[in-house]
Amino acid sequence: MSCALTQGYNLDCRDSTGGIKEIGIIEFDNVESVTIAAGVITGIAQLANFRKYQLIAHTGDFEQTVTPSRENGTLEVKQSLKFPINKMTTSVRNELLLLAQNRLMIVVLDTNGKAWLLGQDFGMMLGASSAKSGVKLGDRNGFELMFESDEKTLANEVSSGIYASLFDY
Repeated sequence: MSCALTQGYNLDCRDSTGGIKEIGIIEFDNVESVTIAAGVITGIAQLANFRKYQLIAHTGDFEQTVTPSRENGTLEVKQSLKFPINKMTTSVRNELLLLAQNRLMIVVLDTNGKAWLLGQDFGMMLGASSAKSGVKLGDRNGFELMFESDEKTLANEVSSGIYASLFDY
């Protein structure tokens, strides 16, 4: 039996914006469970706080690439998140080394006010990232980070009430 379609799509108002405002990061093992209803996360049982990272406007993005396999009857979603952190400091360097050693769940708040959970099933991992001094006085001195995950589905939206509670455990 084929999977039944449930809706079409109509063009909407042109009131959407690109970009991300902030992210929250937690160790994968510090999330006990995620409750989902109709593609929206309505509960996250966590053992620790998500750590909030404020992002520089117009510099970060996340992408999801769906790769179906006709031959295998499977579906894979590659999730990636990229953003810079300005100014190389020892404290940020030390935290980045901890990020590199962990599987993570990352919640992304976009500029439309919607939050999305990345790495829900298998965890995101720090991928090819760099620390750069810059060449000219106006160049970035800091870190450029990239996280990746292979997941079963596209990211689920995190309800606004749940998003606010992730940082107040």
